[in-house]
Amino acid sequence: MDFDFDLFVIGGGSGGVRAARIAAGEHGAKVALAEEYRLGGTCVIRGCVPKKLMVFASGFAQMVQDSKGYGWDIRQHGFDWSRFKPHLSKELDRLEAIYRRGLEGTGVAIFDARATLDDAHTIRLADGTTHTAKHILIATGGQPFVPEFPGSDLAITSNDIFLLDALPKSILIVGGGYIACEFACILNGLGVEVTQFYRGAQILNGFDDEVRGHISELICESGVTLHLGCDVIEMERQDKGIWVKATNGKNRHYDAVMFATGRQPSTRGMGLEDIGVKLGRKGEITVDEWSQTAVPSVFAVGDVTDRINLTPVAIREGHAFADTMFGGKPTKPDHALVPGAVFTQPEYGYVGMSEEKARENHSIEVYATAFRPMKNAFVGREDRVLFKLIVDADTRRVLGCHIVAEGAGELIQMAAIAVKMGATKEDFDRTVAVHPTIAEELVTMRKPVRTA
Repeated sequence: MDFDFDLFVIGGGSGGVRAARIAAGEHGAKVALAEEYRLGGTCVIRGCVPKKLMVFASGFAQMVQDSKGYGWDIRQHGFDWSRFKPHLSKELDRLEAIYRRGLEGTGVAIFDARATLDDAHTIRLADGTTHTAKHILIATGGQPFVPEFPGSDLAITSNDIFLLDALPKSILIVGGGYIACEFACILNGLGVEVTQFYRGAQILNGFDDEVRGHISELICESGVTLHLGCDVIEMERQDKGIWVKATNGKNRHYDAVMFATGRQPSTRGMGLEDIGVKLGRKGEITVDEWSQTAVPSVFAVGDVTDRINLTPVAIREGHAFADTMFGGKPTKPDHALVPGAVFTQPEYGYVGMSEEKARENHSIEVYATAFRPMKNAFVGREDRVLFKLIVDADTRRVLGCHIVAEGAGELIQMAAIAVKMGATKEDFDRTVAVHPTIAEELVTMRKPVRTA
């Protein structure tokens, strides 16, 4: 059977674009890609990139405050969203154009339209036209989830933050995951009065418990009002703003309410189950270790599979798929020891196991230290950094590394190389410290604080 394309990619985010570019540019495949919104996907358009730029913007308030202790006389007049937003939009436009040029440069046919599946080889675009492909790759990512309750339609999500005409004076952020905590810190740093609700006992569920407690305290000390074991019952728009009825009885008005209560794979209405693709409980596409679905011609990568929902992982999955299918290089994406960062203030960088996870199957030693870094201590700021290593007591291999500090995302990338290579605690100990830095603590912690 003759097909219109060797590969048709549905979704123009990081994973889909990488797969399309490698398949076409390096392996000579005839490729098409359909994206219904903007090229770049969640990361570039409404996630990692704009969020990180807002993290940078929000950090200047503390920098200006600290600068006084270092002898600078800098006058602070507040944050101007009306100046920042156009600059942000211009940057996102620039990045989207780079994505488009990259695809066009490798000969990928781009369709700016929603795509669904008629069968295992036929793609239908929103205008009714159809195309056939030998292989189909689903890379549609995920989207924020807001639970239904009275007034839930008044909530905004992380997608909407970047599109606001003006910053609210007060905001309630509902959720305790990394997105909720990041935006609580960002908006607090930009001068918004921030309240955060989380129905659990501690924020950042799934991460290391000691780190969770450390970050929770720092968030509260920075000025965020955090209520744990608390949720929203109902909301109503009134003259004073959005009235929120809370489970803890602290009902009040906010200018805006943002829900960051999880994300769901974007698979609804695509016709996947109709052709035999299996979906999980949240709508995630079930795939094997080669990213192949139950339908042999259909594959999926990235957040839509709900494996590890990180941009670099989606990119690796997309690249591995292209090399396997079109490059004659069978490659499985490596999901072991993937590092990551949570861009709270300060940041949290991690790789490997949490202390709780390591205890399940290992005898461990825990090395940890928390202290005021020189930069903070000099100006009388109480913020403390945290460094933590989890070590297998028998093999001496470092199972996990956790850093809460300014620049932790940068630091953990370097530490992740050592952990990925299987470095032992003694390998860390033999490494000469760089002084004076906070990172020298990674190689100077000599005695475990506890064993298990």
